Order: sequence, then C-alpha cells, then structure tokens
Amino acid sequence: MSGHAANPIKAILLALGANFAIFLAKLVAASITGSGAMMAEAVHSLADCGNQGLLLLGIRQAKRPPSDEFPLGWGRALYFWSFLVAILLFSVGGMFSIYEGVHKLDHPEPLKWPWLALGVLVFGIVVEGISMHGCLQEVNKARGDQGLWTWFRETRSSELLVIFGEDLAALVGLCLAVLAIGATMLTGNLTFDAAGTIAIGVLLIVVAVLVAIEVKDLLIGQGMEPRRRAELLAFLTGRSEVAEVLNLITLQMGTDVMVAVKARMQPTTGDLQLIAAINIVEAAMKAEFDEVRWSFFEPDLAD
Repeated sequence: MSGHAANPIKAILLALGANFAIFLAKLVAASITGSGAMMAEAVHSLADCGNQGLLLLGIRQAKRPPSDEFPLGWGRALYFWSFLVAILLFSVGGMFSIYEGVHKLDHPEPLKWPWLALGVLVFGIVVEGISMHGCLQEVNKARGDQGLWTWFRETRSSELLVIFGEDLAALVGLCLAVLAIGATMLTGNLTFDAAGTIAIGVLLIVVAVLVAIEVKDLLIGQGMEPRRRAELLAFLTGRSEVAEVLNLITLQMGTDVMVAVKARMQPTTGDLQLIAAINIVEAAMKAEFDEVRWSFFEPDLAD
C-alpha cells in the first residue's frame, strides 16, 4: 500500500484543535486558581498550536512550483519545518519540564486546587486521545501491513511523523501528570509531583531525539521507502521493453519523488524506436507510481 493514501493535513488539524481546546481549559483553570504553573502550561499548549501552524506552512511551501533556481521544487521544505518543530516542541518543552521538576524538588510548594488540575488533565487526555485516534487512522493508511516501529523508521511523511510523536508524547505525558498529582494528593509527598514533571521532560526529549533523527535523514536526502522502491524495481524489470535494470536511484522530495534509471533495453530497429520504448516505460511508470514527478532514463549496456 502506498503512503500517499494518508492525509497528514487531517492529523495536523485534529492536533491543532486538540491543543487549542486544552489551551482554553488550562487558561480557565489558571484564571480561577491564580496558579502560575497552570498559566505556564496554558502558554505551552498555545505554543503547540503554533507548531501545527509551522507544519501547515511547510505543506503550503512544499507546493510551490519548480523554477530555474529550485528545479526540483520546494518539496523538501516540509523536512525543514518538521525538523524545526521537533526541536521546538520537544527539546525546549522537555528542558523546561526538567527545569520545573528540579525547581519543585528544591522549592516544594503545596498543590493548589488539585481536583481542578486533575479535571483539566483528564479533559486533556480525552481530547488528545481523540487527536491520537485520528492520527493513528492516517498512520494505518500509510503503513499498511508494516509494524508501527518499522513505519516510524521508514516513512517519508515527516509531518505525519512529527504529529504522531507529538500526540504520543502529549498523551503519555498527561497520564504521567495525572499519576504524579494523584500520588501527591494521596500521600501528601510533593516529591511525586516533581518526579512526574521530570519524567515528562525526559519523555519529551527522548521523543524529540527519535523524531529528529528520522527527519534529519530526510533532510540529507533519502530515497523512496524500501518497500516502494522494491515495487518500482519489480515494475521496471517486468516491462517487455527493458532487458535489464542496471541502476535505479530514487530521491524523496516531500510528497514527490525523483527517479533516475539506467537500463539495458531490448534491441530495437533504430534510435526513434529506442526513444519511443523509453517514453512508453516512463509514461507507464508515472501512471503506476503517481508520486514519481521527475524521471531521468538512460539506456546503456553496462553500469
């Protein structure tokens, strides 16, 4: 199954809606309780909305047409914005959470309105769960029969990768926060709250590193997904016009792909017939693999 069946924009919009709803809930709670920590959380959720905005900007930029200065288009702009979001969303948030946790250990403060805080967190879990469900629907369309970890390592959809990482980290982080506040309420020991905050920071940084590594590979220049490249190679090898595929190079450019093929063609009666055979193969390839936008085909006898 091709990853192009997925709709990353739907997942981004779901995450944007979830983060904005959580921002409003935290803002109301901060206004009622006067809690500086809850207000900081509200600002954090608002910043998350900004990150979704950056991903949407990347998708828009990626659709710019090719030019003499950018002959292969702007598709890889997606990777730049995805990498930036991974750094901003996870690393900065993670570092801030660890700092907050260490500060709470050194200067413990009693919880204010803990039941309200728990209510906001449970609301956040419900909303993030809806967002995660929508994201997983798109991920499942893209991964087909692949395992989730295999999809994470091999996907070329950086924006879906970032949203998946964000939703997963947010959902697990909210659950950790509920456990930490619940344990603090039951025992009266403020160390649980501080430890929970540090754990959330560590979680965010771990997810940040994993996502950044995958997007970094795309920035450097990865080819098509391995399974998709294998399908393309099998398609070319099976064409009657092609005697042997000598070399196949692919380059992922956002949602589009560039393909360079060197092949030994079946004997023809002349140059015009050879050109016609190559054109037929290229047209069939683009019809079968709609992500292939640029094709460079070189007939040869050896690689």
